[in-house]
Amino acid sequence: MIPDSNSYFSVPHHFNVYLTSWDPKQTLPSDDELRDMQSVGLKLLTEVKSLEANCLLQLRNLDNDAKAVVDFLKLQSRKVDLVLQHVLEKEVQDGELFAGDQFGGSGVSIISSRPLIINEHVKTHIYLHTELVALLCICQIRTCTPLATDDALETPFWRCELEFSQILDDDIEQLVKASLNVQQKMLKKRKQTIDKQRS
Repeated sequence: MIPDSNSYFSVPHHFNVYLTSWDPKQTLPSDDELRDMQSVGLKLLTEVKSLEANCLLQLRNLDNDAKAVVDFLKLQSRKVDLVLQHVLEKEVQDGELFAGDQFGGSGVSIISSRPLIINEHVKTHIYLHTELVALLCICQIRTCTPLATDDALETPFWRCELEFSQILDDDIEQLVKASLNVQQKMLKKRKQTIDKQRS
């Protein structure tokens, strides 16, 4: 699926991204082919998250007495997610590691020690540790902009914008939820800072 690049907002966040060049002679994978490319750990995490979402959706329709059950199940699902995240991190990662600094439902932004090739497609593993999100997609490098530094002798870094070319709908949903969650945390932190300054 190729999302409308203007339909989602991005949030600043630190996370890991692994990139592998995609052979330009190869067509982009279909949804099924993309699923087949996932590691065992990634497939397991995706399946568990899908089951959790369906289960919690059904429980929301119950009365108020079910709140304690829902809270308990959320705690259990978080524990499972943490274990799976740990398993994923122990897997051997293919590709070159980059530091992500922004993400949303349309793409990610990464910091690179060199300019990347504009319009090149790359197989992309994204790991948002604090949000318990891990996914595989195909991105296209759209821009690479040098970051200004105070030291003229310092090696410049580049901010590269990657746009999703092929990503599963469930993964876009995960990213959108995670971006809203990150935004809520940022707003809460800002409010606490303002309240502290006022007191």
